[in-house]
Parts: sequence; C-alpha cells; structure tokens
Amino acid sequence: MIFRRIHIIHYILILLFTICTSIASAQQQPNQPNKNIIDSTQFKKSNTADWKDESYRTTYLKLSSDKINIPDSSIHIFHRRLVNLPYRDLGNSGSAVVNLQFKPDHQLGPNLGYHAFDVYRYNIDSINYYNTNRPYTSFGYQLGGKQEQLASIMHSQNIKPNWNFAIGYRKINSPGYYNIQRTNHDNVFLSTHYQSRNLRYELYGGVVYNKEQQDENGGIVNDTFLTNKLYSDRRTIKVAFQNDAFGSGASVKRSPVSNMQRDYSILLQHGYSWGKRDTVYSNDSQHYHLEMTPRFSITHRIEVGGQRLMFKDLSPDSLRYTAFFQHSFKPKDSVYSKQDWFYTDNRLLLNGYAGKRNNALHVSAGLGVRSDMFSSYILYGPQTDRTTSTYLIATLKKEALTAGKWFYQAHVMSYLLGIYSGNTGFNFDIGKDIGKNWGVIAAGASQQINSPSYNYSKYYNQYDTIVSSFNKESVTQFHLGWLNEKWNLHIQYRNYLLGNYTYLNANQLPTQNATTFNVSQFILRKAFTWKILVLDNELMYQKASAAATINVPELIGRHQLAIETHLFHKALTIATGFELRYHSAYSPAAYSPFFNRFYYQTAYFPVNQPEESFFFNFRVKRFRCYLMLDQLQQLFTRNTILAQGYAAQNFQFRFGFNWVMIN
Repeated sequence: MIFRRIHIIHYILILLFTICTSIASAQQQPNQPNKNIIDSTQFKKSNTADWKDESYRTTYLKLSSDKINIPDSSIHIFHRRLVNLPYRDLGNSGSAVVNLQFKPDHQLGPNLGYHAFDVYRYNIDSINYYNTNRPYTSFGYQLGGKQEQLASIMHSQNIKPNWNFAIGYRKINSPGYYNIQRTNHDNVFLSTHYQSRNLRYELYGGVVYNKEQQDENGGIVNDTFLTNKLYSDRRTIKVAFQNDAFGSGASVKRSPVSNMQRDYSILLQHGYSWGKRDTVYSNDSQHYHLEMTPRFSITHRIEVGGQRLMFKDLSPDSLRYTAFFQHSFKPKDSVYSKQDWFYTDNRLLLNGYAGKRNNALHVSAGLGVRSDMFSSYILYGPQTDRTTSTYLIATLKKEALTAGKWFYQAHVMSYLLGIYSGNTGFNFDIGKDIGKNWGVIAAGASQQINSPSYNYSKYYNQYDTIVSSFNKESVTQFHLGWLNEKWNLHIQYRNYLLGNYTYLNANQLPTQNATTFNVSQFILRKAFTWKILVLDNELMYQKASAAATINVPELIGRHQLAIETHLFHKALTIATGFELRYHSAYSPAAYSPFFNRFYYQTAYFPVNQPEESFFFNFRVKRFRCYLMLDQLQQLFTRNTILAQGYAAQNFQFRFGFNWVMIN
C-alpha cells in the first residue's frame, strides 16, 4: 500500500510536469553579478540574439539576499541523510528531532513553539526563487531498511525571461525498525519571482504546506533487549505504549497514540523602485541588456499562515498520565489535545540605496501590523487568545557581491503595542574578503528579548489544564569566524548568554531558569587532500556553565576519509570511503510524546560507541547516486542510544539518487 501511494503521487507529479513544460520554453537572465538584469532580446525583435540556443543555466535567490546561487551538484557528502549530526532523531526517519548543538529559539514575537519537526519542513523565509533558461526538474529518491522511503521532486521554469515559478514536493514514509513508530510526512512549496521589463517593479510570492505525522510508541521498555539475540527483530521488543489489539488489521501496525503537526504560509512581497537605468551592449554590439542602479523603493509584504498540533490517544492507560492527572478510563475513552495558531502579518518598508550597483548600501525602515489568534481545544470548546501587535523594523545592509569587498548588516525589530510590546531583537554582522590566500573573516553580535512560546503558557486536554506565566527571555550572542577555502579551513567561535531560559523540566512541566547561564561553542572544520585522498574533519566543542538547564554533549565529531576522483575520461566522478561520527557521553534530553517536545533530564546517562558508515557516491552527468552501509558498529555492539527508550536502527543498506532533467 505504501509503495502504491508513492507511485500514484509520482505519476501525478509527472503529469503536472508535462503540462508545465508545454507552456513555454524556459528562459533566464544573463549571468551577471546583480539580479536586476533582464535579457532585452526577448522584448526587442531587432535584437538577433537567440536565447534558446544558449547552454542551460539555473540559478536561484533567497528572499533577503541579492547573491546568486547555483544548485548543488557535488557528491562529497551526498550520502548524508536529511537528519545527521549534530541533529538526532528518535531512531526512525521522519521522527522528532533534537539538535545537539545548542541553539535557542530565535523567532521574535508570537509563535506556537513546536519545533520537533522543523528540520523536515519547508520554511517560507528560506525557499528558493529560481531563474532558468530551460525547464529544470530535479527528482530524488532514498530507500532504507524496513521500507523507509524519501521521495522528492522539484520543477522550475521561466514563463518569460523576467518571470519564473518553481514547485516542489517531498514525501517521507517509514514504518520503522521498532514497534508502532510509523512516520508519514508531506511537504510542498511553490515560489514565483517576477520583475517588470523596465526593472522598476519586483514581486516575490511563496506558498508552503507541511504535514508531519508520527505514531508514538513511548520508547522501548528496557535497553537490555538490544543485546539479547532473541530480539534481533527489533519490532518484537516491548514498547511503553504496547497495544497488540489496536490496528491489528492494518498492513503496517499502528499505535493508538499519535502526534500530527500541520502548518502553512502564504507570502507576497512586492515593491517599486526608482533609479538610473542603462543599456549595456556586448563587445560585438549584437546583444544588450538593461541595468538599473536603484536609489529609492517602496516594499510591501504580507504573510498569512497557521499551525496546528494535535495529540490523540485512542486507547489510554491511566498509568501513562499519573504524573499529570488521575483518571480511570473506560473502554471507549480517549485523550485529545489540539492547539491552533493563525496569524496575518502586514508591513510597509521605505528603502534607500547609496553607492554603485554592485556595491550598494541598502537602508530600510518601516512599520508592521500583525494579528495572532491562539486556540486550545477542550471538551466543551476552544479557549482562544487574540492579540494585535504593531512593530518597528529597520535594516542596514551591504552585501559583498564581488570579491574583496566589505560586507555588513544591522537589523532591529521591536514590538511597540500589544501584549508582546517590549519584545526586541537586534543583530549586527561585519566581515571582509581579505584575499584569495587568507579567505574571509566575519564577526557579529545579537540581542533578543522575547516572550516564551505560547505552548509554555497554556495546555489543555479533557482531563488536565496547565497554565503558566513567565518573564521575558533574554538571549545575547557573539560570534567570530574565519573561512579559508584555499586551505579547506573553517573556524568559528560562538557564545550565548541566556537569562530567564524557559524549558520543560524532568517532570515534563514548563519551568523558567531564573539564573543567567553561559554556553560557549568552538567549531573547527579542516579537510586534508593528497592526490585522490580526502580527509574531512569536523569538530565542535561546547561548554555550558553549571547553572545551565540544557542537554548537550561537550564534544561532537565527524571524520570522513574518501577517495575522490574521475574515471573513464571524466565521464564518471566518484567519492567513496568511510565516515565516523561520535559525541562525548552526556545525559540526552528525553522525549515527551504527550507534548511533542524534548525535556531536560539528568538521571539517564548512556555511553555510545562511535557510529560508522561506508559509502560509495558517484555522478554521471546530471545523475548522482549513493550506496551506503550504515550503522556498521551495530554488527559488533548494541544500537546507539539516542534518548531514553529510543535507539538507532540496525546495520542496514541505504540507496539514494538525484536526477536533474533539463528540457
């Protein structure tokens, strides 16, 4: 049934792709260092350039940057999974994820606060806006043990040289190595970028939809089963939410306990610019394009979105909930919790520009108004909180669009009215390319004062109510870094100072740490190459002060030794070798299926062996593929413990590919 659903979705997407490619031949802006360039040959019949005869080019932009990026086609780390160190899941593809590298929540203002599935989601602020002179399609597929599957497809093409659209879909489905831990995710995005022929009007539009579903098994009841040969089939190990009668007729055994998270966002950002326009001719005067140096612009942005978290226990056991409430359940009882968040965000910005087109200083300031509605559903109806907020936003930015330039930016956002008044975020970054031999140095700092997420303040189900009130959190951060591509070296230092840090304590209840604490991180990446041998090393050391109520290891490492070379007159490129991953022993954060969040604990302290993998990556033209033997250490020792009750998969074979198709 799972394969049948994948095939049906695949056929539908191929049909959509066929319809799209029949609309028009893809077209693209010339490859210039600034995005405000339009190929005028498509608008002037007198110009003899034949744009379709050019070799294909595909680039993309991010919403907040003018830098032109090229889709990745490397194979050096192509074998790595969507979730890899420093991220940890619960032992199944698509399951809840925690980051072992400490990073506080940087979302300023209202938010619902569920982040366990963030790594799988498309985010409206980070989707790509493409530009291509040929219809461009990228299809990917990954297959792991126990029917683990990840399928993705992305198609982009230019309707006109100045107008592009892209659509992408990703499906994750995995029954899991352990009992009743199925995951099933759907992620979709749509983006479009348009610029008028005279370069004055520009529009970005985006839509994302994410739905993540996870069956909860509560974890295995005892780690000792992992070393017992009688339980080599991990699905025979008893789990905390064991219920053999529930879902017994399904092709994949289901859990009566589940979490579902769903969110969507719709974005429209457009603006009109005034400035000087020039017509630039090629050396032979046969081709030309327009360039504009903007001096002033007005930008309007509106975003509408929502998020939902739903918890269900269709066959509850009173012992599961003794830490929260006392209730004796009847056969048809259930435990149900749902929280919704709906928001609209509207802002108007005035922008000024100074300097040359490829080295311009951009200054922006404006006001925003947003409306947020949070709802928690209980037996007799929803409990709803509505708020309207007004905020000030300002940005100063200069990007290094050419080599050897300074780059810096400063950004401030402050809520002026509403219950979130006083929430303020400020960050500043500066850096410079100091030459080919020395690379790039950068430094920055930020300060954020913010109200804790909504889910810390209110929670309801039919039998329990948790209501809390907390002070604003304070997060101060400083970082310093050096990147030298010639030496394959990246060094970074980062320091956090946190006050009123909000978290779930060992009793899975929201708590605030009144003591200010510090977290320091030092990150080093260095690759050594000798002929066709590549030794890539990544190390991170982080140290938290004694008052810190967080779960992170002090040392995280990854080392990859590979042979990377070309074969058959460079028709085939390969990267094959071993990868070693490890972290120092520590008390990992525990997972709460009732709240779909990780919580702080110190009573459980597992010790793991380093994880080992063998990989063979190769590329032929626009086709990339990997073959991988993962979790090699499990052949000699027990499974890696990820959190209390949750262990990694067995030794397994993985396969995946990515195929880029150009029309």
